[in-house]
Amino acid sequence: MNFKINKAILSLFVLAFAVVLMPHIDAKAATQEEYQIYSQVLNADYYAAMNPDVAAKADGSYIYYLEHYIKYGVYEGRNASGTFNATDYMIKNPDLAAVFGNNMPAYVVHYVLSGKAEGRDGTPSVGALATDMPQTYTLLGAYTTEYDPNAARGHNIEVAAEKVDGTVVAPGATFSASNSIGKRTSANGFVEAPVFINKQHAKGIGGGVCQVSSTIYAAMKTAGIKATERHPHSLPVYYLPEGWDATISWGSLDLKFVNTYDSNIVVFVFADEGHLTAALYLQN
Repeated sequence: MNFKINKAILSLFVLAFAVVLMPHIDAKAATQEEYQIYSQVLNADYYAAMNPDVAAKADGSYIYYLEHYIKYGVYEGRNASGTFNATDYMIKNPDLAAVFGNNMPAYVVHYVLSGKAEGRDGTPSVGALATDMPQTYTLLGAYTTEYDPNAARGHNIEVAAEKVDGTVVAPGATFSASNSIGKRTSANGFVEAPVFINKQHAKGIGGGVCQVSSTIYAAMKTAGIKATERHPHSLPVYYLPEGWDATISWGSLDLKFVNTYDSNIVVFVFADEGHLTAALYLQN
């Protein structure tokens, strides 16, 4: 009796948690909680190989694959990996289907929190033969902030994100946000936009790039990676909580961290439709 009660309580907890994580099928960015949960089942290399339509749009961005699965793939019945498909997990576990119904995120959450440990079968009915495909990256931490894609600073954010995306930090090496973005000049694709100078609002070439460095810093905090250099803005920023920002200035202020792992850390940054996501992955 106690087992049944505990199992029911667990199911209700998973359902409640999944409702919180329920992604919206629109332009809204995934949450930090969704990244952490879904990254436990998604093999981005497998997902890219099995979904060429997605890979054609991803341009190699691992963040894109994760967000696609969260927003669309789990509902479309796509395999997250060679060992997990949410729809098949629902079909093979009718006791869960009786509780979760068509709440597909609930099956992902259940599998990650308890199903896998219980030995429940979530193997895809199609595509399971690619289970030997290695997972190239393991998510350490991620964070998403919002920006106006139609503003000049939005242009600078997208340019800076593209420049940083895919930066590899070898074991013992130092990551520099400023160097990864490069000089903020017109020749490098940046335009004039609002900036903070000595606690005053002004305009300068490259205004907005500090949101990229700040979002990376927020991802570092979620990953437990300490900054070896970090400077707060002179004025509060709207897109992050106090203490989570990191301003940079070419030749003076920077955001840095040292890779203390034995494997490469890859810094992925993806800006799309007003949502800027930074994610730190450990290369396997």
